Amino acid sequence: MALTESTMLTLATTAPNFQLPDVVSGEIISLSKFDNKKALLVMFICRHCPFVKHVQLELSKIGKDYVPKDVGIVAISSNNIETHPDDAPDKLKEMALELGFNFPYCFDGTQEVAKSYTAACTPDFFLFDADYKLVYRGQLDDSRPSNEKLVTGSDLRVAIEAILAGKNIREEQKPSMGCNIKWKSGNEPYYFG
Repeated sequence: MALTESTMLTLATTAPNFQLPDVVSGEIISLSKFDNKKALLVMFICRHCPFVKHVQLELSKIGKDYVPKDVGIVAISSNNIETHPDDAPDKLKEMALELGFNFPYCFDGTQEVAKSYTAACTPDFFLFDADYKLVYRGQLDDSRPSNEKLVTGSDLRVAIEAILAGKNIREEQKPSMGCNIKWKSGNEPYYFG
């Protein structure tokens, strides 16, 4: 398991558009689905990663807490399913149903969406304002599978609450950390490694 940090994409970057299938509904999801939302949270996650397993219940709670408050949320898995079959769309659908996700969970089979967001690890979080400008990228909270700190989602929740209250978000943000995205051979992006 290679421990990887998020790339910390430049704040104020515009959210790259995408068109990906939701593994549960089959609907094609793009940025336009989230027009008129107060914020958009894009999460790169997967099923097999121990870092994602460690926080997956909190991710479900964040959906339940913030989708009703007009926050758009989408989860995306970009892992190579030839090397990691637990991250195939049917397994992601099982995960979404088991955890009661109330947001789309998409599969990025070409890995181009992960590259466009400079996603590097699972989990990796990108929070955008109503104009699709990046205001937060970084960790969920200080908890890791090995440090016995409670999973609270505090860092991400503070950022979401700030957007909803019309307040500025601190620019000092800690990178997310987890397993590297499982790139297809020869498909590794310039920022990987």
